Amino acid sequence: MNAATPTEPNDAGSATLTDIAYSRLSDDILSGRLLPDTKLAIEHLRRDYGIGASPLREALSRLAADGLVTVIGQRGFRVAPATVADLRDITRLRILLETEALRESLCSGDEDWEAAVVAAWYRLSKIEPERGQRFPEWEQRNHEFHEALVAACRSPRLLQLRAALYDQHRRYRSIAVHYRSADRDVSGEHEAIYRACLERRIDDACELSRVHIQHTADLVAEVLAANSALPQPARGRGRPRKVAG
Repeated sequence: MNAATPTEPNDAGSATLTDIAYSRLSDDILSGRLLPDTKLAIEHLRRDYGIGASPLREALSRLAADGLVTVIGQRGFRVAPATVADLRDITRLRILLETEALRESLCSGDEDWEAAVVAAWYRLSKIEPERGQRFPEWEQRNHEFHEALVAACRSPRLLQLRAALYDQHRRYRSIAVHYRSADRDVSGEHEAIYRACLERRIDDACELSRVHIQHTADLVAEVLAANSALPQPARGRGRPRKVAG
């Protein structure tokens, strides 16, 4: 984050600055740049983000409602803690919603849906070999691939809830990505899901997706158990964990 001069908005610009603050804080939490239990002091945030105190407080309140921030005392905030129990709960619910959305999408997807899935898979597959060196870009393409798979689901509520849990899961993946793990063929898992979806093997696709998400959660849980304090990883420390999902 680059330091900037804080500004206090007038009423007309307040909502816009709140949205900007919400977006930037959310991205920093979900990407792991703001680690669990980090104290979010308003004065420090004003300096780092260049946004005034009022929109920052509104943004933090929204993030608290999303479960990404916890409120301490009367006006204090921290990044939500990361625990194995919370990860397990998120994973259980995400699997339920992901597989249901995928099942509906496979039942109703047309040729345009297939074309979008093929395009998303192609973009992801091109970057898989460089995942460790280009992780932020890989993360974006991974997101686009999983979004494309469920895009034909006709339940907006289901997709909304699924997206919220995807973000919560992404936060845990981002926390773990700096640490080593056993080798994992993430690309192979993605390809198996992709082919099952294009061939409309619905039960196979849902089971492969379930295993893919659960495998990710199990690896992240190992990191949480082994690094309970979750210190900021030193630059250049090892290669990224092969967590995905």
